[in-house]
Amino acid sequence: MVRRKIRTLERASMTERGDSVVVVGVGSRRGVTREEVRAAIECALRDARIDLDCVKIFASSRLKMDEAGIKDAIESFGREIVFLDDETINAHTPPSPSEASRFNLVGVAEPCALALSEEKDLILTKRRYGRVTIAIAR
Repeated sequence: MVRRKIRTLERASMTERGDSVVVVGVGSRRGVTREEVRAAIECALRDARIDLDCVKIFASSRLKMDEAGIKDAIESFGREIVFLDDETINAHTPPSPSEASRFNLVGVAEPCALALSEEKDLILTKRRYGRVTIAIAR
């Protein structure tokens, strides 16, 4: 049985989140596949000229906790994803407008990346890759 590396914010210690370079925020439409999410992440990292080894952690909204495509894609990279609560997400002001406002969120990809980043600096503002949105912060 494969143990999934998926946690909520409360269970991720600051020490575990503080050792690598960048945080990748992930948003999506419902029902995205593992392949769609993997391709989006790979494209975003390539666009930002960042190696997967530089990714500290992935982050998304708790609204995405049931998205198997997101969880499976992150697991396939051998990484962890943290699902953030609405209050944590809304504490960050993303530069781009978001359709997540219909869920009373300021966004997903950008504020999730910012929330767990050390420098609070977006190095890739949100980009849509098909049905997946990616932002990267350091």
